[in-house]
Amino acid sequence: MTPDGILETVLYARDLDAAERFYGEVMGLKAFTREEGRHVFFRCGDQVFLIFNPDATVRPPAPGSLPVPPHGATGDGHVCFRVAPATLDDWRRHLEAHGIAIESDFRWPGSDARSLYFRDPAGNCLELAPAALWGL
Repeated sequence: MTPDGILETVLYARDLDAAERFYGEVMGLKAFTREEGRHVFFRCGDQVFLIFNPDATVRPPAPGSLPVPPHGATGDGHVCFRVAPATLDDWRRHLEAHGIAIESDFRWPGSDARSLYFRDPAGNCLELAPAALWGL
């Protein structure tokens, strides 16, 4: 048995308002649901990108609510967003225009793949790279 792919990816942020602004305005993702103080969910291509408040998701579900088990993480998370190789310079300019510092911009050894690294407001490490990075 092998999964068909990744359906959803999660990062954690205590300030959901800042996360919603960043991922909506800077990353161009469309939020489709939000539960105040707990989460905000975005569409990202044919996948879902979830931002949870870690303080809310470590608590067991309330009686009568959805039976999602407690989960969470501490420290900075990491997500790599797939982008077309020809858009990386445009992305860099776009991020810098929004005051986002680029932490690293390099080509991977033995590959033509290039990655841009930067942070979201919660300190999570974000990466933009082409699918060729992983031979996809």
